[in-house]
Amino acid sequence: MSGTSAPLVPSEAEHVPAVRRACYPLRTGNSVRPLVDGEPAFRRIGEALEAARESVWLTVAYVDREVAMPDGRGLLFDVLERAARRRIDVRMLFWREPRLGELEPESTHFPGDASDRAWLAEHAPTLKARWDRHPREFCHHQKSWIVDAGRSGEVAFVGGINLLHASVCRPGHPPHPGGQDHDVYVEVAGPAATDVHHNFVQRWNEASERARPDGAWPDAKRADDLEFPAFLSPAVGEIPVQMTRTIAAGLYTADAAPPGGKPFPIARGEQSVLDQYLAAIAAARSSIYIEDQAIGSPAIVDALQAAALRGVEVVFLVPGNAHPAFVAARQNPLAGFFFDKLARLGAHDRFTLAAIAASRPGGSYDEVYVHAKIMLVDDAWGTIGSTNVADRSFRDDTELNASFWHPPTVRGLREALLAEHLGVDTAGWDDRKGLRLFREIALANRARRGRRAPLAGLAYAVDATTYGVTRP
Repeated sequence: MSGTSAPLVPSEAEHVPAVRRACYPLRTGNSVRPLVDGEPAFRRIGEALEAARESVWLTVAYVDREVAMPDGRGLLFDVLERAARRRIDVRMLFWREPRLGELEPESTHFPGDASDRAWLAEHAPTLKARWDRHPREFCHHQKSWIVDAGRSGEVAFVGGINLLHASVCRPGHPPHPGGQDHDVYVEVAGPAATDVHHNFVQRWNEASERARPDGAWPDAKRADDLEFPAFLSPAVGEIPVQMTRTIAAGLYTADAAPPGGKPFPIARGEQSVLDQYLAAIAAARSSIYIEDQAIGSPAIVDALQAAALRGVEVVFLVPGNAHPAFVAARQNPLAGFFFDKLARLGAHDRFTLAAIAASRPGGSYDEVYVHAKIMLVDDAWGTIGSTNVADRSFRDDTELNASFWHPPTVRGLREALLAEHLGVDTAGWDDRKGLRLFREIALANRARRGRRAPLAGLAYAVDATTYGVTRP
């Protein structure tokens, strides 16, 4: 698929297939670095911004104007403006949803209204921006960065971390004012970074608001169109990576082929993230580890049930305080079939539904909101991105994931996450043993919560039959 005669996938991971119906092919020759939690992720992104020589382009969903980058770098917009003043081409593609306050009262984004434009005039007059609105009130949910697109040293960051105060938190989740999110990003360099470049150009050039008077910053002339990439970034490592997406039909029309790939009929939409999730779950032999803000896809729940029945250990980490849409669905009789499926899955002794919280003095707990969107299979294959395990993310919201076939990276990420959530070093353990320990500690911690006792680590088991009905 990548145009190379070398084996695409390490033998330990070759049982997990890549997606064939996707805009971007499987690319060899990449380096991959998972970044766990917001502070390390934005520290690394800050370093990349400071080293940029040509360009910094990012897609933005939710953002606080006054979110700060780590290590005293200052506000995000100030950091970007400093780069722009070095003659770096800084571009931000914002989501616009005029009804966000009604649809999601607790959420904040940057719709480009008069107040936002005054903010840009003060803090970031030199950067360029466009706004993109989903015609059916779904979310342009990608959170990607591409630094020095098409140039030497090109590097991409893909994941689900929002630009919010709660997102820039430390690993281990010590106390954080205003609550905190657990999240994951991934840094990718090599040929697959070119596909993040292609995705940005495709969306930027056809951003829905680009011709409106308030649809570009500082104006449409200066926030001009971009050229699609003409060649792949050179190989810098050994890891196969495939970029997958959700793009709803009718949003974009340019079917320009990515370098080394084929034209893709994007006007008909793309659902390669869902295809990849289902293929990876069906291929799992020993373990599936998922962290996600949602567990809201009947197809995924069915696939996990089948995996557990054939002997695969499954752990699914969610927020203890379920997403409001999940809570609302509990009240909808038409959704009863889904919750019956979830209850059956939850009854399986190879499936663990869990959340994380930090113990505080006096028998209280601070819930840590799981906002990550990752899946790891068999310590061999992983995906990190913006896509929730929910039908709207798989079909309607605009999403981007990076999947990688590299056992050392996947195993290292699984060990790092279990160390954070369990407080136990599982280095050298196989994946099945690690997830069984996760289940054991999570169940014990649920009993500890019943006694208001301190937890061993952060993870505690959640009852699938009552998840979203009661709050922890």
